[in-house]
Amino acid sequence: MSAESAKGRIYKIGKDEKPEFPRFSTEFIDHSIDPLEDFYRYSNGKWIDGHPIPPEKSFWGSSVELVEWNRYILGMILEESALGDDHDPLRKQVGKFYLSAMDTETIEKIRFKPIDPFIERIEQIGTKEEILNVVAELHRQGISMFFSFDSSPDDKNSDYYAFRLSQGGISLPNRDYYLEEPFDNVRKQYREHISKMFRLYGIPEKEADSFSQAVYGIEERMAKSSRTPVELRDPEKNYNPVHFNRISEISSHIDFRSYFQRISLPEVPYVIVGQPEFFAGLGELLESTPLEDWKVYLKWKVIHFAAPYLHSEVENENFDFYNRKLFGQPEPEKRWKQAVSIVDMQIGEALGKLYVEQEFGEESRKRIAIMVDDLKEVFAEKLKKLDWMSEETKQKALEKFSKFRAKIGYPSRFIDYSSVEIREDDYIGNVMRANAFEFHREISRIGSPVDRELWYMTPPTVNAYFSPTENEIVFPAGILQPPFFDPELDDAVNYGSLGGTIAHEITHGFDDEGRKYDAKGNLREWWTEEDASAFLLRAKEVVALYGSQEVLPGVQVNGELTLGENIADLGGVSIAYEALERHLEKHPELRKNIDGFTPEQRFYLGWSQSWRSSIRDEALKWQVSNDPHSPDNLRGDLPARVHHRFEEHFRAISKKGKTGVGRILIW
Repeated sequence: MSAESAKGRIYKIGKDEKPEFPRFSTEFIDHSIDPLEDFYRYSNGKWIDGHPIPPEKSFWGSSVELVEWNRYILGMILEESALGDDHDPLRKQVGKFYLSAMDTETIEKIRFKPIDPFIERIEQIGTKEEILNVVAELHRQGISMFFSFDSSPDDKNSDYYAFRLSQGGISLPNRDYYLEEPFDNVRKQYREHISKMFRLYGIPEKEADSFSQAVYGIEERMAKSSRTPVELRDPEKNYNPVHFNRISEISSHIDFRSYFQRISLPEVPYVIVGQPEFFAGLGELLESTPLEDWKVYLKWKVIHFAAPYLHSEVENENFDFYNRKLFGQPEPEKRWKQAVSIVDMQIGEALGKLYVEQEFGEESRKRIAIMVDDLKEVFAEKLKKLDWMSEETKQKALEKFSKFRAKIGYPSRFIDYSSVEIREDDYIGNVMRANAFEFHREISRIGSPVDRELWYMTPPTVNAYFSPTENEIVFPAGILQPPFFDPELDDAVNYGSLGGTIAHEITHGFDDEGRKYDAKGNLREWWTEEDASAFLLRAKEVVALYGSQEVLPGVQVNGELTLGENIADLGGVSIAYEALERHLEKHPELRKNIDGFTPEQRFYLGWSQSWRSSIRDEALKWQVSNDPHSPDNLRGDLPARVHHRFEEHFRAISKKGKTGVGRILIW
């Protein structure tokens, strides 16, 4: 298809698709609910009742509302870039990527042609020794299989990038889906899905069923050697450096030297192996499994990777299993929305640069920086006053916190994607070339000093993170707007929503994982034994509280999996509340009731409304099994209700008079 023809068929994003702008409102409150009994439902009940989950979503809430708002803006930027005559190289690049994603006519016409060369390459494998060579070639294109890898700051030498090998190779969310009884039906559906995908590729039904059994058998054995999501949270146990000259000790059946050579890994003294037992099991599996089964597995991983970018039959079957059956999502999203997400994922800082130039003002950045300083001051004071921590550990904690920094809005330097070839008629090719660019960027930096200005999220992202090795929090522009931050609202609400979220990320530096990293971002024991024990006693209370919460009949939160995030939520509310109180002391003119609520009440409401959401049962089951975050209804409820000042602020509204939960305070 010609460029002009492609432009003629591009979907026009109409004004009627502009989503509702997310906001905080006391109109969302359900006054029939006692706030001391269920503060989440009290804060959000009217919103929940009036905002059913859209059919193209598996969950819906404040963060998703903002994602949709941002995606609408990004869609307009991409559409303008695709259809306009602007000669700006950045706009031309993102515009062509968007055109390729929207060019369904070409995608339908070429069908499996984009992946045929990879399938043919796999078919040519003649010995098991060649398998890892092909794996290396496919890894360079971003096709995941066999195991996972990354380049990131070394946990024990955080000034430099290290190469890390981790468990992987499976196509279901985690090991439990292959091994635990609650997922029996998912396993059956997954095997059927594999067979259907092979049949779509042209494999006869009987042979496709056989292929499915071969793939599943390999992945099930990989799962048996894999660690659980809880075990993967322990940074010390997942840090196992292996000297480069002794790499064969990982597994004598896996020729890692050849693999490293083919991915152009720089010469390094060691690699970090996350889960040694997985690679031992993988080596045995490689040795015992017939070559033809391995070739089927590799073909499956190529088809599985490519499915979202191929013709509608394949795309729909992929959606049916991974979205409808695993997450309960009835309908796919509109094509333009999917396209926006892919461009953001593949060349996100290019699109992000255009986004912040249009949307993010410096005034917001300055106001948020002031809030960060307020929260930092409170946290430092809390550290100094902790009665359960010795002076020795306290001084080291304060030293660590003194080196903490915050990044707000967008990077000081954007990634340059100009070397990535983007074609209007090659959607999956664009994805793979972007993957290859990212692969080269990450591999080439191994052994080099860490670039402290890099971000791990794109500017439009509605999220934030704490990096333990870099001792920093990062808040992209995407989240710095309503309902998380609203410059037109009172400070009480903003301190409850965004302030609580910033304090949440600050607390991650001292949660059950973050506390193990020192002032330089290195993983080492710097706590006294007594202080570590005192912390763990308090952490056990958090595990017990959240582990007692039943979110579906017979389905409870995993208190150990969610411990770090729960500690951060509890700390977030505690720190942000105190920061607001100090702010009100400095500005007494702000201490006034709005909509019938005191500043403190609006603070808690701001926190809870930032977590308002609804979720389908299937997605909730996935979350409880995989996600280190507790479900949003608990996040919007428990951190407020266990806070030591909460009861006094809502007692007059409550008929009950008590929350029914204890007080938990770590930070």
